[in-house]
Amino acid sequence: MRIDLNSDLGEAYGAWSMGDDSAMLDVVSSANIACGAHAGDPEVMFTTLQTAAANGVAIGAHPGYADREGFGRRVIPMSPAQAARMMVAQIGALQALAALAGARVCYVKPHGALANLAAAEPELARTLARAVRDLDPSLAVLAISGTALDQAARAEGIETYSEIFADRAYLPDGQLMPRARSEAVLHDADAVVKRLIDWLDDGTMPAGDGGRVRLAGQSICVHGDTPGAVDMARHIRSRLTDAGVTIAPFLSS
Repeated sequence: MRIDLNSDLGEAYGAWSMGDDSAMLDVVSSANIACGAHAGDPEVMFTTLQTAAANGVAIGAHPGYADREGFGRRVIPMSPAQAARMMVAQIGALQALAALAGARVCYVKPHGALANLAAAEPELARTLARAVRDLDPSLAVLAISGTALDQAARAEGIETYSEIFADRAYLPDGQLMPRARSEAVLHDADAVVKRLIDWLDDGTMPAGDGGRVRLAGQSICVHGDTPGAVDMARHIRSRLTDAGVTIAPFLSS
């Protein structure tokens, strides 16, 4: 069995740090790199691109709302077309820096509130998917499993992969539980690993109503911005490897 581990990285800004990207890039097989809007700046983006490429980690653009104060986790009202142009500008910036870093951007994974909105709203999902296709048909999309963006990207003929979240709780409809709820983020590494192994075995994850929701996926997201993130990621990788699971990018770097 083979699975990808991805993490949201490059989310520092100037003198402000976020997570331990260097350590996380020794653990994950794909890196979703912030594009300078919700987080990141040209130097952080360039350094993260270089390190990911040197480690053989597949690289994705991680665009979000231009809202540093809210870390991209607040919806900024705009039309789907405006959101698509905002996203494309960020992807292009990361692609330009990748050219200088000797790296290649392989896929797109929206961040935070933009990802959650695209997961729930078909019109936005279609508009974002078409924008990715029109910008660069070689780009794949990594979307939350079973959501509107997952479906829209496939319908547009884009190479599409689905992800599930190691440390996030799910609602019965397969959407991520809102972070405002106390149980939305999981911190018990052993419990996280158990539910991942169960998911690999039967394709279902626990849902907020006490039932289980079926989710397909080629990648597992391990967050880089939560306390103990690197230790959690190392524990997940070690336990999955012990269970006979190969960790490898869903795309070639």
